[in-house]
Amino acid sequence: MKREITRLRTWDSRSQVSRTDYKNLKQALYELNRLKEKISVSANVLEKAAYIYRKTLEKKLVRGRSISAMIAASLYAACRDTETPRTLKDIADVANVKRKEISRCYRLMLLELDLKMPVVDSIQCIARISSKLEITEKTKRYAVKVLKEVQEREESAGKDPMGLAATALYLSCIQNVVYLSLSESLQKLQVLQKLP
Repeated sequence: MKREITRLRTWDSRSQVSRTDYKNLKQALYELNRLKEKISVSANVLEKAAYIYRKTLEKKLVRGRSISAMIAASLYAACRDTETPRTLKDIADVANVKRKEISRCYRLMLLELDLKMPVVDSIQCIARISSKLEITEKTKRYAVKVLKEVQEREESAGKDPMGLAATALYLSCIQNVVYLSLSESLQKLQVLQKLP
């Protein structure tokens, strides 16, 4: 009797997931659910990430690559598409996958799936940076004003949005006589270590 129940359980589990694509998708969606708990994104971002992953699975782009890296790249693409401010480093830290591997998978998705991603707006990054540095509203508004001037002059093309936002906030702090040590700020942010 016990042996028969074990045999039935085995066949039941085999019948539920028969194709490898389904197994892969099941594991990927489990991974996406795990990432959802660690990084706060809306339900439509998760839905978009699942949709992008299904498309990569249909085009057989997952073969030879880790599921974790591909689902992290899908999540990053969904964040970019919905204009949710999440950096590649944020997703790499949460997914526990190297940033380089995620970016490689992301570039592959862009090429093969012909995805069109909007450019990240540096003004959206101001709120994120200023909350980490505890900057006043007046200083934030001045930084937004500085960034709008830069964008009107078309001097922001090709520049890192987080770098532009941090620079505008730093200039705003100087203008509004708010003491802000650049080295302490960089340590808190851990994103702009390229600035001199």
